[in-house]
Amino acid sequence: MKTLNLPGYDFKIRSSEGKQEIFDSFRKRYVALTPEEWVRQHIVQYLVNSFNVPATLVVVEKSLVLNKMKKRADVLVYGISGNPVMIVECKSPNVKISQKTFEQVARYNMVFKVKYLLVTNGMDHYFCSVDFENQHYTFLENITDYNQMVGET
Repeated sequence: MKTLNLPGYDFKIRSSEGKQEIFDSFRKRYVALTPEEWVRQHIVQYLVNSFNVPATLVVVEKSLVLNKMKKRADVLVYGISGNPVMIVECKSPNVKISQKTFEQVARYNMVFKVKYLLVTNGMDHYFCSVDFENQHYTFLENITDYNQMVGET
């Protein structure tokens, strides 16, 4: 898999029926090792190891219903109170982050109403806070530490 613009982690990878799988410690099972999954596994480890996000408050592939259609947010981070605080949208490293990507995560946020959005393809990372009152996004230079995220919500 491609080297990402994220720290490296020691993942459990195996071959099954000729395809590679990676162990997802959040879902507690092996999943297909696609380029997007490679990014997802790196970013969740990065959030837990570098930004104090409790692993127990991370949900990978959280289901939602939007306009009567079933969708899945790549990663949803919850606050201590049980309310979600951040959505993470992951793309394959060869997918350029575009306005369409932000529109996707913004649609998901119509359901979850989180204050923070993170979009990454493993190479480029865009982190922003949402001002619902003024319907405005503010792009931040760095990912906010979890304790600050939940302290501000």
